[in-house]
Amino acid sequence: MNLNSGAHIKYQLLYHVQWVPKYRYRIFQNEIYRYDYETIVRIVAWNHGMEIVEITVMPEHVHAIVSAPPTLSPSKIKQLLKGASSYDFGNLHPEMKLRYPKGRMFSPGAFFRSVGDVDFETTKNYVKNQSIDRYQRIDTMQTHLSKFF
Repeated sequence: MNLNSGAHIKYQLLYHVQWVPKYRYRIFQNEIYRYDYETIVRIVAWNHGMEIVEITVMPEHVHAIVSAPPTLSPSKIKQLLKGASSYDFGNLHPEMKLRYPKGRMFSPGAFFRSVGDVDFETTKNYVKNQSIDRYQRIDTMQTHLSKFF
């Protein structure tokens, strides 16, 4: 996965997100519903500056790997993906309003986990060794400069 760029920033924020329909109803058993919902989630994500790296719509839950800008918190990502996709899906398939008359298709909870292409141990060692490398460079520079003074 490549780094994303913004004004004065480089980032890679990936989240594994999972959410479920209310009462775990198997509303996505229909292949057309699954395809339509996946398409809607991708469009909603794109409209809000996110990218769906991977998505699987199961009959009773949804898994997605989302690349998001640093301006969006995980709770905002959840709100946008679940809320906007539910609204758009309900408009595309009005028969869903019979099962969910208030328009809330999904339970309030969700699962989040940050993911990336660098594992925890590699990142931990990188951060831990930053000061060692920096101080070695400073010592080398001071030794080199002391020749001139």
